[in-house]
Amino acid sequence: MSNNKKEKPRHLGRGLQSLLGPITFLAPDSSNAIPITEIGPKYPPDKELQDSLRDLPLDSIKPNPYQPRTIWNEDELTDLADSIRSNGIIQPIVVRTNIHAGYDLIAGERRFRAAKIVGLKTIPALVRKATDEQMLEIALVENIHRTDLNPIERAKAYKKYIATFSLTQEQASERLGENRSVVANYLRLLDLPPDIRQMLIERNLSMGHARAILSLPDDELRRKFANRAMAGRLSVREVERLVRKYINKPGTEKGRLGQQVKAPHIIDLERKLTSQMGTKVSIETRKGGQRGKIIIEFYSLDDFDRIVERMALTAAEEV
Repeated sequence: MSNNKKEKPRHLGRGLQSLLGPITFLAPDSSNAIPITEIGPKYPPDKELQDSLRDLPLDSIKPNPYQPRTIWNEDELTDLADSIRSNGIIQPIVVRTNIHAGYDLIAGERRFRAAKIVGLKTIPALVRKATDEQMLEIALVENIHRTDLNPIERAKAYKKYIATFSLTQEQASERLGENRSVVANYLRLLDLPPDIRQMLIERNLSMGHARAILSLPDDELRRKFANRAMAGRLSVREVERLVRKYINKPGTEKGRLGQQVKAPHIIDLERKLTSQMGTKVSIETRKGGQRGKIIIEFYSLDDFDRIVERMALTAAEEV
């Protein structure tokens, strides 16, 4: 038996190194900052990487047009600006050249913004080659993994990433190094009505609150519970208890909602199967969840053939 361990695949979620190469850190000196070491397989630092390190005028750099983040914490930027005043730029930003003889920012927008607050004229930068597709991917990965996006921004970043690269949720989670359920749960937030999404943006509700509220069958009820949770500063556990109590409530309310309200884990599983199969999948349970059926819908004969092929079956196969 071989003792060689199978090497784990690298994910974009591990960092930007997979797209940009080794990252050079800088240490402050009396002028601005100087390169001192490198994270990567080579030491001393790679010559090509060192040649790409320059001090660029701040006004020659344009923000990344694919940046998914829309809200920046001013207090955090001020703290970073204070650090830059004291210590200089500790790590360079990453840019590419553009057709206007300037530069497009690829990674490091917080440092870029903070340097403007400080009033620096130049900033250390690594000039790298990157396609539009890579710029989008880098911006999404950097924000998803390295900054404090609010839940809705993160959900939109996942959605844009999946749509841009025509990925399934499973493929996206693999490339990002995320658990698939994490991606699915964030995408579900986009099903909430706009006013509840705004509560998440303003952090009046947490991801846990939202997941509990999504178990309710309509937006009117979701708003009612969201407002109650926000006004009463209820914990996630308290909201979950209230939602379960409502769902299981006998009488007219339950009759209005139907004879059975699906449990959150069943709804989540339906979403996963729907994403996997590329068509609507429903799960109906009975006898306390011990029995039931899975319904896979198709909308044409071609759609049926595609689903059958996805299930690794052919019409010629017989039992």
